[in-house]
Amino acid sequence: MRNAAMEQLDVLVGSWRTTLRNAWFLEPADREVGGSATVEWLGDAFVVFRWTMTGDVGKATSEMVLVLGRSDAQDAYTALYHDERGVCRVFAMAFDGSHWSLSREDPDMFQRFIADIGPDRIAGRWEASDDQGLTWRKDFDLIFDRS
Repeated sequence: MRNAAMEQLDVLVGSWRTTLRNAWFLEPADREVGGSATVEWLGDAFVVFRWTMTGDVGKATSEMVLVLGRSDAQDAYTALYHDERGVCRVFAMAFDGSHWSLSREDPDMFQRFIADIGPDRIAGRWEASDDQGLTWRKDFDLIFDRS
């Protein structure tokens, strides 16, 4: 049986077209990178979010996996992250059905994802801080459109 708080994440389940844009690290500045994402339940306990960006020649340039779960005792969501570089991270997560955020405060850097959720679109942005959250820079916008 699904936990009621986890059931809220069902709005994420499905297939998505993705667009990464306004990234400080891309040239030219207006370049957009497309991709796709799939979100599905793993049993009744977890939601698995897989996102792939495509390169200019159609091959995958980045793959990310998030496993979303919950601690009832702490009344908190948690997201486990992994990408093709072998990077593993743990994010605190907040979700209320229309707003979604992920955040981490690790020694190497602070990082956060902030998004608004609609029935067919997730409009978000990734931000980072190199000074323990005193100042933030936008890394990129990330848009998910239901396919």
